[in-house]
Amino acid sequence: MARPVRIEYPGAFYHITARGNERKDIFKSRRDREQFLSYLESATERYGAAIHTYCLMSNHYHLLLETPAGNLSQIMRHINGAYTTYFNTKRRRAGHLLQGRYKAILVEADEYAKELSRYMHLNPVRAAAVEKPEEYQWSSYSEYIGKRKPPDWLHRDFILAYFGGKERKAQREYQDFVEAATVDTANPLSEVVGSLLLGNEGFVQTITEKYLKERKDDRNLPSVRKLAARTTPEKIERVVERELQKDAALARKVKLYLYHRYTGQSLKEIGMRFGMKESGVSQASRRFSEKMDSDSGLRKKVNGIKAVLGL
Repeated sequence: MARPVRIEYPGAFYHITARGNERKDIFKSRRDREQFLSYLESATERYGAAIHTYCLMSNHYHLLLETPAGNLSQIMRHINGAYTTYFNTKRRRAGHLLQGRYKAILVEADEYAKELSRYMHLNPVRAAAVEKPEEYQWSSYSEYIGKRKPPDWLHRDFILAYFGGKERKAQREYQDFVEAATVDTANPLSEVVGSLLLGNEGFVQTITEKYLKERKDDRNLPSVRKLAARTTPEKIERVVERELQKDAALARKVKLYLYHRYTGQSLKEIGMRFGMKESGVSQASRRFSEKMDSDSGLRKKVNGIKAVLGL
């Protein structure tokens, strides 16, 4: 079986998961979990890892991790290697603790960090370990809502910044955001492309062109290329203006949505073009997407424009 692709660059965000070999427990005691958290701390001190959220279940764990130095492999060797050595030494065992290599999904953080953090923090509820996420001790949720003092190595500010400028307000709104989830709330990981990337089509295109184009042996590459974007802001501008010339308000919304989804431009670049904040771009694009889901006429118009653009 081909080894999973690792894309590494400074400032990359990843959703990391690792499971016990044969799905066996990798955390058997409070001390085990505390020891694992100590390796997250040392990963930040030694290798500059930025841990945004974590959740330790019995036979697997989740991390939302940023690599300011672009050194994911080094960070994960430290975390998984040190913990495996600890676990095996404590229990006088040998061999693999984890099932294969860890899974690392490269994430467009501006688009998906909030949803991923919610998904991770609700994992104990979905597993019926607790009724409410704040009842689970071994995730970062209690630190996010102000119920427990966060360790110095936990980076909450990036995600909480989406929920308000003042800490207490952001914590309350984040808690509301998590508690608003229902059984019908979409799993953000269902949108992963090629088992490798989580982001809009522009993000997929950018990463594919920069890091994957020459890796023709990669088994994930065909699915990544299939969804890569194929347009430019200038082409979107021309086509939308022509197709929606009688509805300037709708044209603006469609252009923003298509820029966000298909051009690879950053939220900052799009925001400057539309006179909006970065968070506003993401929210407006998501709202328009939800509107299309419920409005077949609107969806037909946009699909027609996408067809002209070759998307």
